[in-house]
Amino acid sequence: MRRLFFLLPCWLSAGVLVGCASAPPAPQPVARPAQAEQAVFALTGRLAIRHDGERTSAGVRWSHRSVVDEILLFTPLGQTMARIGRDAQGVVLDTSDKHYAARDTEELTQRVLGWRLPLEGLRYWVLALSAPESNAGIEHDANGQVSMLRQDGWAIRYTRYAAQAPDSLPLRLTMQREEVEIQLLIDEWEIQ
Repeated sequence: MRRLFFLLPCWLSAGVLVGCASAPPAPQPVARPAQAEQAVFALTGRLAIRHDGERTSAGVRWSHRSVVDEILLFTPLGQTMARIGRDAQGVVLDTSDKHYAARDTEELTQRVLGWRLPLEGLRYWVLALSAPESNAGIEHDANGQVSMLRQDGWAIRYTRYAAQAPDSLPLRLTMQREEVEIQLLIDEWEIQ
């Protein structure tokens, strides 16, 4: 019996070492693409939305190419609760039982989800850049990274980056406009 108690710490240590040996490598920080207009990216993360006194959260997977976006919103258990697609013809939003279409993402998400998703600006803001179509106010921190961006009535606060470099990609940002606050936590970036 004593021998079993003596061997137990060895087995546990071996299990921990095997677990450590098989753990995936930590992701490398990703730099912002040089040509934002042609940026092709995908990100995986989480959204927390506060609007009209309600709070909603969802997992998110967003794939972006020049005029095509696909955003999948997931329940905490991983089921797809909505798919938002945008292309040159307009925007669609699909749930498990309904299909919606519109020309504008903000209007469509307001009508269906109850909160506005500013996709036109967000494709730049998520890269810590201002959209080229309108004026923006930008504040930088001591590292030269964007700490606050104000554009089109939205205030976007950047609180975490993948690295300390000025061209590093954000990992956490909060967008606020009137009674809506959207917090995006990015777990993984893919830049092409």
